[in-house]
Amino acid sequence: MKSKFLIPLLITLSANLLTAQNWPQAGGPNGDFIIENAKAPSSWSVTLDQNIAWKRTLPELGQSSVTIWEDKIFFTINKPVQEDTVLAKDVIAYCCSAVDGSVLWTREITGIHLLKIGTSWGDSSGLPAVTNGEQVAFFNASGAIENFDMEGNRIWRREALSAYRGTPFMIDNALIYMQMNWGPDEKGGYPHPKEELPVSKWTQVQAVDFETGNPIWSTTCGGNIGSQPVPLKLQNGRDAFLVGRGGGHAPPENPLGVSLVDARDGTEIWKLPIDGYESRQTKPIHNGQALVIHDEEHWWVDIGSGKISRNVSLTHNVSVRIKSGDRWISKTMDLETSSRAEKSDQSNLLVGDYHYFRSYIHNYLGRINANTGKVEYLQLPVSMLRALNKPDRFIWSESDLESTPEKTFNVPTKISYWTFKTNRVTNSRGFKLLGDVRSQGNGWGHFASQIPTAIGSQLYVPIMNGMVYVIDWNAKVLDERALISINDLGPLGDAWTRSNISYSNGKLFAQTIQEIVCIQK
Repeated sequence: MKSKFLIPLLITLSANLLTAQNWPQAGGPNGDFIIENAKAPSSWSVTLDQNIAWKRTLPELGQSSVTIWEDKIFFTINKPVQEDTVLAKDVIAYCCSAVDGSVLWTREITGIHLLKIGTSWGDSSGLPAVTNGEQVAFFNASGAIENFDMEGNRIWRREALSAYRGTPFMIDNALIYMQMNWGPDEKGGYPHPKEELPVSKWTQVQAVDFETGNPIWSTTCGGNIGSQPVPLKLQNGRDAFLVGRGGGHAPPENPLGVSLVDARDGTEIWKLPIDGYESRQTKPIHNGQALVIHDEEHWWVDIGSGKISRNVSLTHNVSVRIKSGDRWISKTMDLETSSRAEKSDQSNLLVGDYHYFRSYIHNYLGRINANTGKVEYLQLPVSMLRALNKPDRFIWSESDLESTPEKTFNVPTKISYWTFKTNRVTNSRGFKLLGDVRSQGNGWGHFASQIPTAIGSQLYVPIMNGMVYVIDWNAKVLDERALISINDLGPLGDAWTRSNISYSNGKLFAQTIQEIVCIQK
């Protein structure tokens, strides 16, 4: 006799299998960089070839995260160069086997505007692909989006500039991304005009039909190149997202602050003006409250009204767990502050009841309990030397430096210079791709960081020099016991990366300046 529970059970298993197999956009199945009830490797080393399923050497630097559908992975690199280069505009879209990394097909996507290559903020190859299992859209931030079927046949091309450090996502059949409406200058950068511009020139969130590339809607409230909208589901079932305005170089979008936008038509639901706001973060929802970090404060904003309901200081009377020689010590203290927001750009993620972020001027991982408002910090090392049959060496503080760091670039954060080896920013063929000298930094401080990824009980926090911290995100106390492991994506100096960590079927995927890496226990 057939069980009456068999069909529902099969449906549940199929749904779980689908989730486990596919990472269809930068933020994974739900666009929030989280997969629950899954297991992934907690420790590995590309340098020592430990827990590495396979590696694929790439002919050129790419900054995109890996997108996955069943047995295929998708990513983007810059078009291979033949000499040291600081500017680029064309990219190569890749489809490879998730099983062994073999190349299934590639397609060139020509750009329109030159952009700086290999910068710590993004470049032409910076945006991840988005797929629905039948089509896959690739972005060239130099001025194009192209959509292909799963065999690589081109379906459509849309010429449009996209913010090169964005995280495009899908809601139903709408492909949603941050669109730039003025071009870069002749040096490949985006210095804002520092004058009032019409709304037609503002950066906006844009939606296009995934099957055709035709425009569906565009916001009119404005956005910032560093804002990271993620899909949200409101209590009434409406699809929405939060977008921010404000940042460096005096962008024209105003008023500075945050808007809640209806994802069905791009209309603004409410606006929260914030004086001096710099929008460089994801903006999640927790129990009906939007979580916003502004300067040195964490805010709770009522998602229904757009009104601030609560705030706590991120720097006053906070708990800090610090490495001191061979010991760990706990302090309750006031943190040194700067003229900039305490949070590193784009480093925040809400997982469970905890809102995680990386400090801007300290090498601290921070978190806020979204229920209680408690703020905790854990010190992390910023540089690691790893070699066969030798103990790992770390830089935890300035006292661990072998000598005064050479400042070959200029950033306002001291910790950015702490390293055993400077990033060479050199591709697999030996060419230097240093469109931004700040890419030589370790990835702490004044950089656009990768958004962390949460797989099951583990939070993966990658930084630009190729280190990846694995954290027990639900630890009762944020101390050294919550630091599960410190891993590498390659030898220090050669593993430069701006890729998020992607997941599928128990495997992790990442892209560095020289290769694609598949991690499997």
